[in-house]
Amino acid sequence: MNQDEKKKKVAESAFLTVLPSLNKETVLGIGTGSTTNYFIEELNRAKVSIKGVVCSSEASKENLETSGIKVMQLNEVHGIDIYVDGADEFNSRFELIKGGGGALTREKILVNSSNRFICIVDDTKFSELLGKFPLPIEVLEVARSAISREIMRMGGKPVYRQNFVTNNGHQIIDVHNLKIDIPYEMEATLNNIPGVIENGLFAKRTADVIIQATDLKIITLKKDT
Repeated sequence: MNQDEKKKKVAESAFLTVLPSLNKETVLGIGTGSTTNYFIEELNRAKVSIKGVVCSSEASKENLETSGIKVMQLNEVHGIDIYVDGADEFNSRFELIKGGGGALTREKILVNSSNRFICIVDDTKFSELLGKFPLPIEVLEVARSAISREIMRMGGKPVYRQNFVTNNGHQIIDVHNLKIDIPYEMEATLNNIPGVIENGLFAKRTADVIIQATDLKIITLKKDT
């Protein structure tokens, strides 16, 4: 399978995984990205009957508008039953790097509001040591240079994502070459830098299920509880 075929297959598998749990009271959370778009296609095709969907980005919201499924705001619901999203990188401890599409802050809010987080990826996204994929950090514009200097002191190489503004109206710094030995500690350290809105490490709240597409098959991994 090529990468697009993997994304489509893993999205189909994720839809079949969540389908038995869907009913008229279910609130789904939907993330952002090309793999997630295939999951949205499955939702559109199946015409499922659920309470509604909360989206992490305007792009996902637009993709759902033709489905007939009610798109809701997080403030309208008591929580999210199942959140489905992709990742830019994952390890064997179900820790992730997300935010390549720039929606990391809203994605993390939805993940933390969900009862179950299903991450859909292909095997090219695996790395036991996170950081091969540049770590996105959403920042206040006024603090961008100061944050960049702090990241350089930490050993990272910050690159300003030019001509990009998040749905929250902020900017993104993509950090290369940052040594991330203990992801949950790094997640907290970065978020303590003044001016940082959020970073793309998902280590304090990891995925519960990872559905992974390989060249030969789909593998479902469940986190030990």
